[in-house]
Order: sequence, then structure tokens, then C-alpha cells
Amino acid sequence: MSLALQPIAVIRTPYKQKFAIPRQPGLAKHTEGFIEFLAEYADPNCLRGIEQFSHLWLIFQFHQTAEQGWSPMVRPPRLGGNKKLGVFATRSTFRPNNMGLSVVEFVRVEHHQGKLTLVVSGMDLLDGTPILDIKPYVPYADALPHATGGFAQSQPELVQVDFSTKAAAQLAHWQNLYPNLKATISDVLGQDPRPAYHGKSQQHKVYGMSLYDLNIQWHVIDDKCQVIDIQQNP
Repeated sequence: MSLALQPIAVIRTPYKQKFAIPRQPGLAKHTEGFIEFLAEYADPNCLRGIEQFSHLWLIFQFHQTAEQGWSPMVRPPRLGGNKKLGVFATRSTFRPNNMGLSVVEFVRVEHHQGKLTLVVSGMDLLDGTPILDIKPYVPYADALPHATGGFAQSQPELVQVDFSTKAAAQLAHWQNLYPNLKATISDVLGQDPRPAYHGKSQQHKVYGMSLYDLNIQWHVIDDKCQVIDIQQNP
């Protein structure tokens, strides 16, 4: 049996690379994404009534890892990157059908000159991710307060994020172009996106991530994350 899926849209986000994308949706609440519908689905009637829902399900494709295949066993970062679990017991991107599912917050609908855009926030998706479907989040059916979450029962403890004097000045320069930049950086780095196996052995190591068209550099000292440089990518 074959199954053909056609993307209905592409989402634009600040996350230009897999590294440092929030590992779950809702962890970077201040960050907005723009779902741009393909021409054949850019009918505003498709979104009529969607403003009644505060949150939405996105079904999408892990497009950057699709050609890398899948494995029956994977190493969840939450378990330190060393312990293996079955792929269907995790949210690994390396899946047989490379499909993902995320809950995002509805922000608004934009419709200008035939271009239809759905603005959402709190997504954990790479820029350019193909969107396969959108469904409303229905609390009475989708929220299960007594459900157990296995090895991910609770949100990881956040780390403190601050900005060096140099980075704070750079942040002020970019704030007009990216109003939520400070909150986005703090949300992302607060999750400590370093590879789990690095741990405390990599204190002072300088890391970099791409947000928007910027390269954000930081290091971790005494379990606190400090942003040290914000430069425009070449």
C-alpha cells in the first residue's frame, strides 16, 4: 500500500539549523512562526473559524533528516544521549515516515494580495519545514491530566541566561528589527541545548547557533548560560 502526501504550507521560523531548536513545542513561547500556504490552499475559507481555538496541532515532515533513514533504536537527549529506546517510544526525528506532531499557539491570520499566512507561536520547527495538515487543539479530548510521561514526565529544569556587556549592546542594536529577540534567545538557551553528553565537562566551551540571520555565541560557566556575542551571519 502506498501513501502520497502533499504539503499544504511551509513554516518560516527563526531556527535555521537543527542545533538549538527547542526540543519540545511550547518551550519558546515568545517566538513566532509564519505558516505560508501554497497557492492551491491559500483560500481564506480554509481558516474560517480557526480563531475560536487558542492552540493548533501541526502535522509536518522532518525534511532535513528524511533521506538519512531511520533506526528502531534511538538515543533520546533527555536521557543523556547514551541510553537507547525504541523509536516509537521517543519523539526522534529519525522515523520510518519522518512525520512530526506539535502543538502551537494561534496568534492571527494574515491575508494580503492572495497570500495566506497563519501566525503561530511556541513552535519547535526548523525554518522551511513542510506542513502536511493543521487541526484545532480541543482541550477536553486532547488534554489528559492523568497521563504519564515516562522519562519526560516534567519539563527540564531551566538554566539562568544572561548577556555580557558586549552582547547586551548588540542586542539593543537588533531589537528594533527583531522585537522578541532577547526573549527568544533566553527561552532557547534556558533549555540548555548543548549535547547532553557534554555536561559539565564542557564548561567555558563557546557554542554558536543561528537565529533569524544572526549568529548567537554563548558559553556556560557555573551552570549559568552567558551570551557573549551577537553577529549577523555572512
